[in-house]
Amino acid sequence: MPSPTINKSSWPELMGVNGANAKEIIENENQQVTGVILLKGTSHSLDICCNHVFIWVNDKGNTDEVPTIG
Repeated sequence: MPSPTINKSSWPELMGVNGANAKEIIENENQQVTGVILLKGTSHSLDICCNHVFIWVNDKGNTDEVPTIG
């Protein structure tokens, strides 16, 4: 398991990865954030938050955008 990296703010290496796995990796690498899995195309709050990472997934449950803080 990778050691926590507090300064990490995006995870391009998680493109195409299962959303639940991506959430676990993100939360382990930056313990200051919470991963939020959302289905691509659904609406959500437009609040920009420095402690959330939106993990957009496709209908197969795989990440469809680079997970990024905010």
